[in-house]
Amino acid sequence: MFQKLNKNNATESASINLIGNGTNITGDIKSNGDVRIDGILHGNISISGKLVVGSTGKIEGNIICQNADISGEIKGKVSVSEMLVLKASAKLVGDIVTGKISIEPNATFTGTCNMGAVVKNLSNASTETRETITKTA
Repeated sequence: MFQKLNKNNATESASINLIGNGTNITGDIKSNGDVRIDGILHGNISISGKLVVGSTGKIEGNIICQNADISGEIKGKVSVSEMLVLKASAKLVGDIVTGKISIEPNATFTGTCNMGAVVKNLSNASTETRETITKTA
């Protein structure tokens, strides 16, 4: 019924980090937990959890994360391994690479978007396809 608590549980659990409205950070951020940004970040962010950019949040830099929920402004490349959600107030200028994407009405996005499986170089893919067909035939 009762479990024995391990002192390491606190360090093993993912942390939630908050950059509040009115905070301006210049530099890169790396984290193993989730991050919420309601302030301004001038730099890249690389996290293994979920990124939430509030309606007052702004990021000028590249983003790498597992999931993202964007309501603010972003200028830079966005790489999300699972799900990217652009809320109605989101403004994104840059390229997107993601597994899945959801864009609400009134969200703005300028750039390219690659979804799903990793896109191969077409010149190499055609050669590989020919070799596969030749071997199987």
